[in-house]
Amino acid sequence: MKNKQWTISMVLVVVSIFLVALNMRPAVTAIGPLFTIMMESLHVSNTQMSLLTSIPVFCMGLFAPVAVPLQKKLGTKTAIMLLVVIVALANGLRFVEESYLLLVVTSFTAGFAIAIIGPILNAYIKRKFPNRFATVVGVYSFGIGTGATLSASLSVSFYNRFNQNWTVALGSWAALAVIALVVWSVVVRNEQGPSQIQGEKIQGAARNPWTSRRAWTILVYFGLQTSLFFSMMSWLSPMLQDKGFSLVAASSMLTCMSIVQMIGNILIPMLMEKWSNRITWLLTLGSLGIIGFILLWIGFGAMLWIAVFIIGIVLSGLFPIGLLLPLDEARNHEEANSWSSMVLSGGFMMSSIIPILIGYCYDLTGNHTFTYVIFIVLMLGIIGSTYRLKKNN
Repeated sequence: MKNKQWTISMVLVVVSIFLVALNMRPAVTAIGPLFTIMMESLHVSNTQMSLLTSIPVFCMGLFAPVAVPLQKKLGTKTAIMLLVVIVALANGLRFVEESYLLLVVTSFTAGFAIAIIGPILNAYIKRKFPNRFATVVGVYSFGIGTGATLSASLSVSFYNRFNQNWTVALGSWAALAVIALVVWSVVVRNEQGPSQIQGEKIQGAARNPWTSRRAWTILVYFGLQTSLFFSMMSWLSPMLQDKGFSLVAASSMLTCMSIVQMIGNILIPMLMEKWSNRITWLLTLGSLGIIGFILLWIGFGAMLWIAVFIIGIVLSGLFPIGLLLPLDEARNHEEANSWSSMVLSGGFMMSSIIPILIGYCYDLTGNHTFTYVIFIVLMLGIIGSTYRLKKNN
């Protein structure tokens, strides 16, 4: 089976998964580098700008349960094609005009599509690559990280290149979705999988994750780590500008963090195939995260670069582990889908709160003291949920 996985057709499937994954973050993360510029252009508050991150993240949680019925009705190939088209339209509509309302609508639309793509791809990877799913999840998370990195690093460049027009900088990301749509439609076949799924059900009835304490613990962990990711992608640049950095310098540090995260997204899952203890990885990353955020708070100069590097490593490991945990628990395809849907649903809905909270605190105080405290509390929560998972082993 292992050899069969890496035929040319299987490699092409992995490439198509990677291309779809590229589109899972730009609709959200492209806003962070241009946060201050857009806020001034649209004449809105920090809290209102934070909604542009929180709305799609909340939608990622709210609509994740739709993945199961949609996949059953349309099949994996057609469902993903439809959802990628929606992502393309959501990004493309941002070309139209400088409108806060339009940004809210497109953020909601993109969040809806991304919410459903995640659980479908998770279950598809579990079924298609049963012996190497950690590696393929690594490629998937690498694609997500790459999309976030590209949007974080190039949005300011697009803004400067196209006469300081942020609508073009945001709308340009529709091109990624068009590429993914073409490759996915050509490479991935419509699969007839009822016999396989029925065979899995014979092994035991699917467990309901909503009644499992362990599933709830994984959900809390996933919500905390996604809170960190989206808050950092939205607020790192404004936080560094608050420390006196220029837009270009702050954007460069955000890009640095994204590149480290992108590389770690694929390296850490590969390392986990050799050293597979998720708890050890989580406790190590949690401890590093505390150090990184303290340095980001009190540091200056080179210390801030070290802090950003450490945080990039931490984020790069927390996300793929969050994807793997429900798949580790799943006994069959149906559980892989239902557990992933639950974890992504609740986790993303949790994480939509933090960016708004940060924006509200900044509007209230005029500084980022509460922001640093929130990040450290989130890291402590991740360590706490890890100990809970260890206890329930």
